[in-house]
Amino acid sequence: MKNMFDVARVEEIKGRLALLRPESERQWGKMSVAQMLKHCCIGIETATGDCKPPRVAIGWVLGPLVKSMAIREDEPMRKNSPTAPVLIVVGEPDFGVERERLVGLIDKFAEGGAAGCTTHPHAFFGKLRPEEWAALMYKHLDHHLRQFGV
Repeated sequence: MKNMFDVARVEEIKGRLALLRPESERQWGKMSVAQMLKHCCIGIETATGDCKPPRVAIGWVLGPLVKSMAIREDEPMRKNSPTAPVLIVVGEPDFGVERERLVGLIDKFAEGGAAGCTTHPHAFFGKLRPEEWAALMYKHLDHHLRQFGV
C-alpha cells in the first residue's frame, strides 16, 4: 500500500508539489491552491499530534465502518469528500510559505515513522495505527495534488 513512510512515495509527492504554481487551477472543490497547501499542512499536523481535532459526531457511528474502504489502496479519495471543520482554511495563505511548510511537515512525518504518529483519534475514522496514518496521508496528499492537476 502506498504510504508516507516509503521514501519513494515521499519523493513522488514532493516532486508533484514542486509542479504547483500560485496560479494552478483546481479541477474540483472550492479551495485555492494556497488554501489546499495549508489544509494539507493541518492534515499532517493531525497525524503527528500537533493538531488534535475533536471527533465529529457522525464519525463515531460511520468512521469505523468506512475506514477500511477509505484507506484501501485501489481507490483514490473521492472528489468533494467531507472535510473536518479544523481543516477548513479561511483567507488566502501565502503560497510559497505553505508549500515550504508542507514539504517540511512531510519530511518530519516520514522521518518520525511509526513512533512519530499520534495516538489521538482521527476526527472521523477514530483510532488509527501508524501504518493507517501513513496510508491516509499519502491518499490525502495525492487527492489534493490531483485536484490541482499534478
